[in-house]
Amino acid sequence: MGMTGPRMALAALSALAAAAVFTAPATATAFENGISVQPYAHIGDDGTVTLSGTYVCNDPSPVGAVQLSTAVTQDGTRLGTGNGDVKCDGEEHAWETTASLRFTKGIHAGQALGEARLQVVHLQGLMPKSVDTVAEDRHEIELIDHR
Repeated sequence: MGMTGPRMALAALSALAAAAVFTAPATATAFENGISVQPYAHIGDDGTVTLSGTYVCNDPSPVGAVQLSTAVTQDGTRLGTGNGDVKCDGEEHAWETTASLRFTKGIHAGQALGEARLQVVHLQGLMPKSVDTVAEDRHEIELIDHR
């Protein structure tokens, strides 16, 4: 199944946003939003890294889409573990993202930095106009290898 115009634009902006550096402090919130990263992540026997946590989201903008962006960084190697849509209803929700180590061999068991952000992608027509981080958590985690 192919991607539609808005989804393709959102995916392109997600890739750009993942490469950007945000200056908000850990667990920063806006519009009563919040996000957390579990203190551990897992390397599965299939060679994927799984990062998880929880979030609370209240839709801060009628003209934007809210998404989740996550990553694990270790020894100078950054692995984006995923992006995803979120449900902004004021309730706490669990999230989980995964990424393959197939092309990112530098990630291994041990201490790492886990990051998660709730971002509002403001659209102008079908194209992304800007991205605002409305909640962020980033802290040291333990990466556990189950292989």
